[in-house]
Amino acid sequence: MTTYRMPEIAPRPAAEPKTVYTIANGDLRLTTNVKTWDMQRQVEGEFAAAVESLGWSVQRAHGVNPATGHGFIDSQRRGMEVFKNVPTDAPLVVVEAVWQYSHHVLHGLRSHTGPILLVANFAGDFPGLVGMLNLHGSMVKAGIPHATLWSKDFTDEWARTKLAEWLETGAIVHDTSHVRDLPALPDSEEKALGEALAAQLKADKAIIAVFDEYCMGMYNALIDDELMNPAGIYKERLSQSALVAEMNKVTDEEANAVRAWLDEAGMTFHIDNDGDWKENLTDEQVHSQLKMYVAAVRMADDFGADVVGIQYQQGLKDMVPASDLVEGLLNNVERPPVTSRDGSRVLYEGAPVPCANEVDQGVAIDALVTNRVWTAMGLDPATTLHDVRWGDDWEGQFVWVLEISGSVPASHLGGYDKAHAYRQSYYFFPLGGATLSGVSKPGEIVWSRVFIMDGVLHVDLGRGTCIEMPEAEVQRRLDSTNKEWPIMNAVLHGVDRDQLMARHKANHLNVAYAPDAATADAALTAKAAMFAAMGYQVHLAGEVLTDLA
Repeated sequence: MTTYRMPEIAPRPAAEPKTVYTIANGDLRLTTNVKTWDMQRQVEGEFAAAVESLGWSVQRAHGVNPATGHGFIDSQRRGMEVFKNVPTDAPLVVVEAVWQYSHHVLHGLRSHTGPILLVANFAGDFPGLVGMLNLHGSMVKAGIPHATLWSKDFTDEWARTKLAEWLETGAIVHDTSHVRDLPALPDSEEKALGEALAAQLKADKAIIAVFDEYCMGMYNALIDDELMNPAGIYKERLSQSALVAEMNKVTDEEANAVRAWLDEAGMTFHIDNDGDWKENLTDEQVHSQLKMYVAAVRMADDFGADVVGIQYQQGLKDMVPASDLVEGLLNNVERPPVTSRDGSRVLYEGAPVPCANEVDQGVAIDALVTNRVWTAMGLDPATTLHDVRWGDDWEGQFVWVLEISGSVPASHLGGYDKAHAYRQSYYFFPLGGATLSGVSKPGEIVWSRVFIMDGVLHVDLGRGTCIEMPEAEVQRRLDSTNKEWPIMNAVLHGVDRDQLMARHKANHLNVAYAPDAATADAALTAKAAMFAAMGYQVHLAGEVLTDLA
C-alpha cells in the first residue's frame, strides 16, 4: 500500500440540458473593470434574452467578486478557478463588452470539448469588438475551434438566426467570399521589387527590438522565432526597465528641444497644469514622454533595430506616462531629431523608426515590410496600426471607425499642425501622458494583417479609402468611442461589416497611404510579392487587384 498522498481531481459538474454557460473575461486593471462592469451586465442581459427566446436557458459560470465589485475574470488564476465550474462538454459562450486579456481564459478554452461561441456588442462606447477580435485571433493561433457573433443588442434577425444556428449545430457559417488566395502575379516591376526586397531581407536580416513582448494578454500578437526567422527577421528582447533607465539619462535640455520642435511644427498640446491631474494633461507628463522618445531612438540605434515595440500598458503604466506620443513620433518620417549621446550623429535621419504599438509582432513584421516597399517606391512609409473599433452607415455605405490608443504618425493627419495632444484616460493610463491625435486625412490606403493560422504565417491584404466626413459626424463618432484618440473613417473596398468581422484574425490592422488609387494598387502588388517570397500564405480581401481574379 502506497504511503504517498495521491492527488484528488475534483469532477466537473454535469451539463444541464439546453443550457448555455457564459463567462465574462476582463481586464487586469481594477479601475477598468469597475468602470466597465455596468455595460458588461447590460450586454450579458441582452444576450441571455436572445438565448432564452430560442428556448434555451443561460447559466453564468461565475459571480460578482464582493471584494472588487465586478464579475469579470481578471487574472489567469481566476480563470482557472472559474473553469472548474464549467461542464467540459457544455455549450460555452464568452460574452465581451470590453477589452479583455485573452490569456486569462485560453487555458480553459484549450481543454473545453463542447462548442464555444465568442460574442460582442457592436458598439463604439466600449471596446467589446476589439476584445472579441483579439480572443478570436488568439484562439485561431492556438487552433481552438469556435464561432463568433456580434450584434448591437441581439434583437436583429441576422444575429438571432446565427445564434439559433450555433445552438442547433455548435457552429456558425459566415460569408468570407471576399477573400481569395493570391494568384500567380504576372511579371511586373512591382513583383520584381517585392521579390528583390524579400531576398535582401533574407540575406541581410532585420531586427525587431521588443521592450517586453507580451502586452495585455494578446497571445495572437506573439510570433514565434521559428516562424519569423526563416525570412530573415529576428528579435532583440529588451527590458522596459532599461528604457526607463535610459530615460533618466536624457537631459531636460534635450527633452525641451523636442518640445520646442513640436511647438514650432504647430502641434497643439491641450495643457492644464492647475486642474485635476487625473483628468488633465500637464507639461510634466509630456516632458517625461519626450525623454522616452529620445531614449527609445537611442536604444534602437544601440541594437541596430529596424522596428521597435513598447509593451507599456502592463509595467510602464505604473512608472511613467503613456508611450503613445512617443510611438506616433517614431512612425513619422518628419520628426524631432535625436542625436547620439555624444552629439556626433543624428539617428535614423530622414526616416521613421517603425514602431509596433502595443508590441504586436504581427504589426511589427507588417511595418517592416511596408517600410521597405514604400521607401523603395519613393512613397511616404509612415504606417500605423488601428483597432477595428466600430463603424456605422453613412450615406449608403458602411464606414469603419478605426482608432488606436492615442498614436498615429502626423503625416496621416496631414501634418503636425493638424495634430492634437490630449490626456490619456486615467482608467487605462493612471499617470497620464499625451496622445498624438487628429482626424486622418482623406486618401487611398492599403490595409493588412499578419497572423498565425494552422501553425503558419498568413497575411490578408486589402484596399480602402479614408473619406472626409462633416465635422459633426466625425465628432459624433469620436464621442461614441474615445474622443482623445486619433480616428480614421475608412471604407474597405469590397468588404462589408460582417465579412470583415467574420474573417479578421486580430484586433489590429495596419494602414499606409498612397497618393492615388493606381499607386496604392502598385504598392499592394509589391507588398504581396514580398510577403509571398518570404514564404507567407498571402490572401487578397475584397475588391483588390481584380484583374488577377
